[in-house]
Amino acid sequence: MSLVCNVFVYLIYLSIYLSIYLSIYLSIYLSIYLSIYLSIYLSIYLSIYLSIYLSIYLSIYLSIYLSIYLSIYLSIFLPTYLSIYLSIYLSIYLSIYLSIYLSIYLSIYLSIYLSIDLSSIYLSTNGINEQGELIEVKGEWIVRLTFLAGWVALEKYFEGY
Repeated sequence: MSLVCNVFVYLIYLSIYLSIYLSIYLSIYLSIYLSIYLSIYLSIYLSIYLSIYLSIYLSIYLSIYLSIYLSIYLSIFLPTYLSIYLSIYLSIYLSIYLSIYLSIYLSIYLSIYLSIDLSSIYLSTNGINEQGELIEVKGEWIVRLTFLAGWVALEKYFEGY
């Protein structure tokens, strides 16, 4: 009987130890794993989305703006056909060049910046609470984080100008 009691007590201690160990280990592991996964995923998604959106927006805006501006400005100094030709050529060339340059630059910059920034934001806001439980990630949190990360990235990007 005492052997059965000793085994039973040992199993209770083992279950308590394993539950504490696994809860701490899994909470730390999952928070680090989720932070890395979410930071990489969101940084790639946001960098691609923002670079494509901004490059398309800027190419359309620049082509329209530059064609109007250059046609008016060049018509003062050059003959009409030459000013129209140069305005169209320069507006298309500059809009394509700037959209490609900005899309490459923004995708590289935002993916690096957001992967570093999101992992630090995630680790600072998630983790283990006082009871040793993993703080849950909710869907609304991801939306807030996406908005915050995009806002921070754009704010940091435009601080240089």
